[in-house]
Amino acid sequence: MNNLYGRNPICEALKAFREIKKIIISETSHGPVITEIISLAQKQNVELVRLQQIKFDKLQNSEKSQGVMAEAAEHIFVTIETLFAIAKSKNENPFFVIFDEIEDPHNLGALIRTALCCGAHGGIIPKHHTAPINQTVAKTSSGAIEHFPLARVSNIVSTIDSLKEENITVIGTEMNAKTSFTNFDLNIPIAIIIGNEGRGMRKIVMEHCTDVVKIPMSPLFDSLNASVAGGIVMYETFRQRTNSTK
Repeated sequence: MNNLYGRNPICEALKAFREIKKIIISETSHGPVITEIISLAQKQNVELVRLQQIKFDKLQNSEKSQGVMAEAAEHIFVTIETLFAIAKSKNENPFFVIFDEIEDPHNLGALIRTALCCGAHGGIIPKHHTAPINQTVAKTSSGAIEHFPLARVSNIVSTIDSLKEENITVIGTEMNAKTSFTNFDLNIPIAIIIGNEGRGMRKIVMEHCTDVVKIPMSPLFDSLNASVAGGIVMYETFRQRTNSTK
């Protein structure tokens, strides 16, 4: 079991019917989200425990909990086939996000939240050299992780090649690329690669991309935070797709 902390992460976990063994709530915690957590937990027969604040404060990481914590099952990963099925069920061109060795759970959580807001059908992460799907990711994503399907694969490069065989255009970002991301047609079956916070996209991964695009920026500085860079390209994808349906 994993520990979850925070009102939105726990509320969204309940909405997604994630297996939860127990929820512990400080007796001083109140408000609409707490009320919703209690209601959802009761409907799902989840054990609820109310603790005096002094006892609650003695629990691990209670200062980050917003007055509520839960014992939840491990995150469940899906298959690549499931991601395709989700896109097909919505009658939309597939839109996937590949997280290439994102190691900071705060960045991963922020990226997942943005991807869900931008209509991505799911994400792909490697089994190794990636942030764990833990309570930090859950809290940073504000619970979006509960609604964003993630496939975990052994080899990103072979996965990219498999996606290309399914007519998915795989694009990465590179500061020396010729084409700006705003001049690239993103309203197609696509997978966007977001590289590591410090090293960026690995060379071997870049070599297997269908295309690379650049994010134009001021000459005063030449790099962006991974979650910011990923968010910019994902929102452009969302914009193009939204405009095409008007």
